[in-house]
Amino acid sequence: MSAALEGYERTARLLTESFGYRLVDQSGNRFRFASPDESASGRIVDLLCQPDTAIGRVAAGSVHHIAFRAKDQGEQLEWREHLVELGYNVTPVIDRTYFHSIYFREPGGVLFEIATDTPGFTLDEKLGELGMHLRLPAWMESGRSEIEKILPPIRVPSELS
Repeated sequence: MSAALEGYERTARLLTESFGYRLVDQSGNRFRFASPDESASGRIVDLLCQPDTAIGRVAAGSVHHIAFRAKDQGEQLEWREHLVELGYNVTPVIDRTYFHSIYFREPGGVLFEIATDTPGFTLDEKLGELGMHLRLPAWMESGRSEIEKILPPIRVPSELS
């Protein structure tokens, strides 16, 4: 995961002092940070110091936000309290049906999310049927027909005997 920023120092401080990442490499304007949890997905975060680059927009080739994982709602609320104490504007917990999220903008302007694993994607379908049908949270159901029109067909491979 990489984020292009005007300056990297304050974002680097957030990653190291609050999230526990450490600087593991630097090459020119790229600063690479690694999570202490070697099994974590998204373990590596690169900060690119690019003061002359325009701010990213929601579009192909740009990152809308960077998500981090909280093991449960308790840990998520601890994160929220910590971030508010640091002076960040943090959203209340938002129910995304399959998980709960909080959002805030880090010092470089990138939207950070901290999301829970629960309740999970087996909330409305059985584990063996995951990915077989299009499931949408209630707040997206009104757009189902438009979503179905733009999705490519999914071909589930059959089991080989």
